[in-house]
Amino acid sequence: MSAKPHAVPVAGSLRWIRPRPGHWIRPLAFMAPALVGFAVFFAYPLGALLYYSFTRYDLLNTPVWVGLRNYAFLLTQDPLARKAAYNTVWLVVVITVLRLIFATGVAAVLARIRNGAGLFRTLIYLPALAPPVAATLVFTFLFNPGTGPVNTVLGWVGVKGPLWFSDPAWAKPALTLLTLWVSGELIIILLAGMLDVPAELYEAAGLDGAGSIRRFWHITLPSIAPVLFFGVINSIILGLQYFTQAVVAASVASGSADIAGSQRVIGYPDNSTLTFPVWLYQQGFHYYNMGYASAMSIALFVVSTVFTVVFVYRLRRGSHAEEA
Repeated sequence: MSAKPHAVPVAGSLRWIRPRPGHWIRPLAFMAPALVGFAVFFAYPLGALLYYSFTRYDLLNTPVWVGLRNYAFLLTQDPLARKAAYNTVWLVVVITVLRLIFATGVAAVLARIRNGAGLFRTLIYLPALAPPVAATLVFTFLFNPGTGPVNTVLGWVGVKGPLWFSDPAWAKPALTLLTLWVSGELIIILLAGMLDVPAELYEAAGLDGAGSIRRFWHITLPSIAPVLFFGVINSIILGLQYFTQAVVAASVASGSADIAGSQRVIGYPDNSTLTFPVWLYQQGFHYYNMGYASAMSIALFVVSTVFTVVFVYRLRRGSHAEEA
């Protein structure tokens, strides 16, 4: 017996019934808040951003269509955009690698602590609760080349501390140390993944003569691979969107910011802290080149999407290979 179009079989019966007219209205009604939110806060802004990226727009006058000129200028004629892209790629690579190594190492140590584990976990997580502006202000004070405690301690052991945020060669490494300091959220997530690894696996490996390093390499890391994958994507997106810390650190280090950090010297010193989002903000809200800033936003969105899609595809491909 062939089924009629759109017919639904009834369990235990050979009868066929058609869905009632308008049966999709109720599910759509339940989905409406999410669909409206997606349309208002994502689809429409993204569409408007894409349109403005093809225009010359200063927020005051009517947008003027210029086609691909904004993208051509971004790719070929803006030297500071290339500098900002280099700084951003540097931060993405270094932050991703060091953040994963640091967070995994600290989580492994915390997983082995038995007495006072709650206290140590709290202390590790506390810096992540600090607002980015406050955390950056504290960090620039600690790494002040003249009066900061870090260089003072280094001087006690006969080491001349660098200028940190006032030196183009050390500004990005200092920002990386700041990012590691506030990585408590990733550490706790990795710790949860490690504590979820079955103890029987470690016991079986111990009976086979595997040491601590081999157990960590062959049991812990493969077991928390999905969590590590999340950490990689999270770190890449964090690096691509690096903004607040770079702006505040540049302002404080240059001596041009008051307590509120209202005055900003973008990219100090020598554009070493000029990231792509910082230059995007400068173009859109300082020079009022909103069309060009929109093109930069689309480029950043595309790069972030490509990174995420590639990593998700590689993860799924690896999972299917293991299952086969």
